[in-house]
Amino acid sequence: MKTEADNSHIILFDGVCNFCNYWIGFIIKHDKESIFKFAPLQSEKGKQILNKLNLNEILYDSIIMISKDTVHKKSSAVFEIIKHLKGFIRIFILFKYLPQALTDFIYDVLAKSRYNLFGKRKNCRIPASDEIERFL
Repeated sequence: MKTEADNSHIILFDGVCNFCNYWIGFIIKHDKESIFKFAPLQSEKGKQILNKLNLNEILYDSIIMISKDTVHKKSSAVFEIIKHLKGFIRIFILFKYLPQALTDFIYDVLAKSRYNLFGKRKNCRIPASDEIERFL
């Protein structure tokens, strides 16, 4: 899949999830090299990327990270993202060595309860003026 962000890693996320939006802000803050680009799954660009990847089912409960031609979902996406960040968050990469079935199960439990625990927005995140270039 070729995009205008070929040298970047693209993160597709649930744009109305407060928990997801918190972590997108965290990633932006800790992505010192600006390698990540973002798009809400609900946005036209997000839907367009999903279609190009033949991921037409609704995946709003999964973060998706695309790096070149590789698509990572759920806990695999989280670990790929952490790998590129700086700071204390990198300690969590150790969980990558647990069985993926277990880390995906934990991811799914949190994903299913995220709106109840953290709330939901009416609309997708609108990037701040200093973040605009990071969003597709």
